[in-house]
Amino acid sequence: MLSNDKLLELARVYGTPLYVFDADAFQARADRVKAALGEKIALCYSMKANPFLLRCLPASIGHLEVCSPGELTVCENAGADLRSIVFSGVNKTRDCVDRAMDDRVDVFTSESPLHLTHIEAAAADRGITVPVLMRLTSDNQFGMDEDLIVELAKRHAEYPHIDFVGLHYFSGTLKKRPTLIGRELEKLDALAARVKEEAGIAFSRMEYGPGLWIDYFGEDPDASEEALLDEAAAVIRPFGEKYALTVEMGRFFAATCGAYLTTVMDTKTNCGYHYAIVDGGLHQMNYDGQMKGTQVPDIRRLTGMYGEPEDWCICGSLCTPNDVLVRRVSMPAPKLGDVLAFMRTGAYSINEGFAFLLSRDAPAVVIVSEKTGAHVAREHIRLDPLNTPK
Repeated sequence: MLSNDKLLELARVYGTPLYVFDADAFQARADRVKAALGEKIALCYSMKANPFLLRCLPASIGHLEVCSPGELTVCENAGADLRSIVFSGVNKTRDCVDRAMDDRVDVFTSESPLHLTHIEAAAADRGITVPVLMRLTSDNQFGMDEDLIVELAKRHAEYPHIDFVGLHYFSGTLKKRPTLIGRELEKLDALAARVKEEAGIAFSRMEYGPGLWIDYFGEDPDASEEALLDEAAAVIRPFGEKYALTVEMGRFFAATCGAYLTTVMDTKTNCGYHYAIVDGGLHQMNYDGQMKGTQVPDIRRLTGMYGEPEDWCICGSLCTPNDVLVRRVSMPAPKLGDVLAFMRTGAYSINEGFAFLLSRDAPAVVIVSEKTGAHVAREHIRLDPLNTPK
């Protein structure tokens, strides 16, 4: 990841709050995953984790998961390879299926019989056959249960323009135990065997999201994540010998390449407790697993490292007591204008928060690479016009 001096330079040039994404770090993480899983297993990037990384997608990632019409538009406008898209999402309308089919996406997922109806009708109108992965539920609103998948496979003659090629499964993120991944793959294998026996369809393709854990708050996160990747890969590789397997991830690819830069705007001591108010906030910076700032992530102090350490509470600019980035962190007393970098914020922070609260400007986005330098992927955006009633 970028040096403190480089991050500070970017903060000075582009202002804060600011998202910085290191394209070289993104490339290195994707290549490391590819090396662990081997050449036979394809990689898919879930773009919901960070759509701006489409501009620097590594060659080792061959597929994109798209979950909404808006994400499809982002891909179209960003010049992404539309034929690499896995068109997913729990809410598919006929209109968005038509669009995706006209874009010639690689494969559709089906999360309900209605999805199959839309896909069949759209393919029939075009006189083509399209591949479909049926999504297996993990006991929530996503996908379909095993019995329904088997029943639909038995009725495949009702869908002459659909090629039932396999299964899609993602049960959640931040998995620490490869044994759980092994059990999920065994479940997929057993369901495929059942479909073959009862419906006569031999699945050849699987789309699987292992949801690997990101060590946001550990002392040596790179080492723990690499160890987990290698252990998980040992479980996943044999499954990739049986099927054309695509491993789909967003957080594990993107998290480590991002930094969120924010400036100290005010300091105070209330009831003996020290507070630093920054120009960002919880609406722009989020760590999965963080609870009201009780855990300390990797924070770099880019300026002002003088004096004895004290306990400080870092708060954002929102009018809510929940806007606490870190409840207690030991550091020398911050000064006005000091810049803090919250690391490992490459996934979800940019699009998961309640960005419109108080109509504060949305941060700019800068993508940095050693080869191409700094590229402004988005300017700071005024949000007050979007909150002004007409």
